[in-house]
Amino acid sequence: MSVPSSLQAGPFVSLVLVKKRYLVFYIYLIWVSLFSVQLEFWWYWNLLYGWKFIHFIIFLPLLVLVMYITLVFVSLLNAKLLLVITNIIHRPREGTFLRDPSDKDFRYWSIRNVIKRWPIWLTHKFPFPFLDNICFKLFDVKTKFSNSLFEGWVDTEFIDFGKEVVIGQGSIIQSSVIIGNLFIIRKTIIEDNVRIGAHTVVMPGTQIKKNAILAASSITTIGQELEEGWIYLGVPASKFKRNVFFEDNLEEIIEKQLQDVEKIHQDYEKLYTKRHDKKI
Repeated sequence: MSVPSSLQAGPFVSLVLVKKRYLVFYIYLIWVSLFSVQLEFWWYWNLLYGWKFIHFIIFLPLLVLVMYITLVFVSLLNAKLLLVITNIIHRPREGTFLRDPSDKDFRYWSIRNVIKRWPIWLTHKFPFPFLDNICFKLFDVKTKFSNSLFEGWVDTEFIDFGKEVVIGQGSIIQSSVIIGNLFIIRKTIIEDNVRIGAHTVVMPGTQIKKNAILAASSITTIGQELEEGWIYLGVPASKFKRNVFFEDNLEEIIEKQLQDVEKIHQDYEKLYTKRHDKKI
């Protein structure tokens, strides 16, 4: 199963064992982005006049910021160019494939992830999230700037987000997964006003419809559909109750429901602790 390198936040690409022949992508992207920054620094140094050292110290913070943004955009644009060429040779597609270098779909998925790794790492180190959104968009992930996706780990292809989507800390949103010797790619669709709790796992092919909530520490199944306006929780995720958090008179609704706190707690525990392998 493809997992993040750790549970730290950020849209990192799936783990791929980099083959020696793929290192050329790393070398090219790192070189071209650092070379552009080097040229920028050389131009700035020659632009200074008079008290060079004083001017250099005063404007150095601004220079570093500009150079970092240049580094990010040069790496992103060159990665996009490589991805366009790679996709012309072999177009990404959904399906179930073999996890083997001889399988073309698995091989080119690995190449795409290698190409994306450097620019994604750079964009996520920037303290403002707009670069992450730009990175998603350049890699053909449908998203909006109103979304908060940066506390979780998100795949970088075959994912469509609506607007006002919030991803909880340490959650994992996947469009591809490796199970045994099988490699599965399915488009994951998350519609408007969806809330995904901390440490959840959204498996490939999941469709979460408008105003739905996936509670913390829940897991969907491959290709699962979560209905509009419902709260889901558990492993695997199942219906818990209607989502009233987008309705009018919210305070009155919550106060009425909290009158039977013990029943709600029992239902919650039952769904989380219920075993699904008793019949096996």
